[in-house]
Amino acid sequence: QVQLVESGGGLVQAGGSLRLSCAASGRIFRSHAMAWFRQAPGKEREFIAGLTWGSDSTSYTDSVKGRFTISQDNAKNTVYLHMNSLKPEDTAVYYCALSSWRTRISKNKSDYDRWGQGTQVTVSS
Repeated sequence: QVQLVESGGGLVQAGGSLRLSCAASGRIFRSHAMAWFRQAPGKEREFIAGLTWGSDSTSYTDSVKGRFTISQDNAKNTVYLHMNSLKPEDTAVYYCALSSWRTRISKNKSDYDRWGQGTQVTVSS
């Protein structure tokens, strides 16, 4: 059973940076899709970035392109989300997610069956 644990959230001023980490434990099959989602109060959980384990394939939602970077460290079974030029509208709980059957990135939260507990990111203006 794969478990995901996020860390790295916090409070930052607009224009600042944060790095989120998602450590995966358990049996992980290479080539499976992983993603970061976020959910702001009163809003739907939305896809923001994704990758496939062991490949260079990545995907981003338009609102974070050029500011956020998703990366992986296979030796540590960890996926990162590097967030730069943060804006108040980036404030949300951020979740990492793993799909145990998809080998391509999906923006649909229903395609992910393992979720972390979430980490709060708050950007002040």
